[in-house]
Amino acid sequence: MNHPSTEKLSFSFNNTEIAFQSKTNAQLNKAHLLFKALGYSWLVNAGPGLVSMAFKLRLPITGIIKKTIFAQFCGGENINECQDAIKVLNSYGIGTILDYSVEGEESVEAFEATAEETIQTINKAINNPAIPFSVFKVTGVARFHLLQQWSTRKPLNEAEQKEFDTTFNRINRICEHAYKNHVRIFIDAEETWIQPAIDYIAEKMMSLYNQKECIVYNTLQFYRHDRLAFLKESHKIAQEKKYILGVKLVRGAYMEKERERALELGYASPIQPDKQSSDIDYNAALKYCIEHINEIYVCAGTHNEDSSYYLAELMKTFNIPNNDNRIYFSQLLGMSDHISFNLAKEGYHVAKYVPYGPVKSVLPYLIRRAQENSSAKGQAGRELNLIETELKRRKLL
Repeated sequence: MNHPSTEKLSFSFNNTEIAFQSKTNAQLNKAHLLFKALGYSWLVNAGPGLVSMAFKLRLPITGIIKKTIFAQFCGGENINECQDAIKVLNSYGIGTILDYSVEGEESVEAFEATAEETIQTINKAINNPAIPFSVFKVTGVARFHLLQQWSTRKPLNEAEQKEFDTTFNRINRICEHAYKNHVRIFIDAEETWIQPAIDYIAEKMMSLYNQKECIVYNTLQFYRHDRLAFLKESHKIAQEKKYILGVKLVRGAYMEKERERALELGYASPIQPDKQSSDIDYNAALKYCIEHINEIYVCAGTHNEDSSYYLAELMKTFNIPNNDNRIYFSQLLGMSDHISFNLAKEGYHVAKYVPYGPVKSVLPYLIRRAQENSSAKGQAGRELNLIETELKRRKLL
């Protein structure tokens, strides 16, 4: 192991000039208005119903959505429309993760179309340093109920087993294409009651394709109290089977749903007792990965300043260069630019998730972003403060 360093880091995430260097005055003013609106929880709560009604009444609402919340959080309606976002991010040393964010489909045709779209994102990433990863959700290419059935550990009937095999082969086709073209790919985490099936598939894909380089990454959600132990167990399996473990560490996106379901069905909640416990486990996982960096490649998918700074400190402590290819930081497009741009300025590997898809199809994603940003104590309040600091610095406020 490298000898520890005790030097302190020389940067902070408070530099709004760097954070918003890619934004024109007009773009910054527009973002200011949007995050102000997201601060009104009544508006965010009423929004999904109003949008749904507008679509039913065939009102011309698509253009309004596309110019406002869609423009803030999405790259475009298709891969080609994402080109501007890719180019701008790359010019500041930030990579793009093209994320086809169509959700809730249940037909074989839709699963095949999503698999093909994911393969297109891999094709876009080939020999393209501006796109360091591809990504997909297993529910984008598999039936939710089937994953749930498998996850209960009850035997599948003949038809279900055949469907599961087809699903596995579909995912294998994606991962094999990534492997053949040296493109790294994230398998996103989802609800706990389908996650065992996803973890099983991710482990099989890593054992197939991570023997010599890290291609496939599983995603671990640390709002769950069991994921630190799962990380260590995954590492043990990877050592036994002689492959590199790829992990993306996130806090998670399904907490309220998880708690409600546990209460409703009368089982112990899989969720951490409080935010502090989640933070402690998340940072412990970062430390574990850095301590085993020769065997674990890690992407810290986080909007948390403390965890981002902690990972940078760990890298310094273990004398790991800022641009080490085994370590990435990641945030979502339209959020936490103060983290992404300041890290990139310091030479760390940073990539933004850039969701895309037809406006109507990505609405569930946009609604989640709006809800996540609707708390004044949460993301919107922080984004608003940062934007206002920069507007004042530019003498626009």
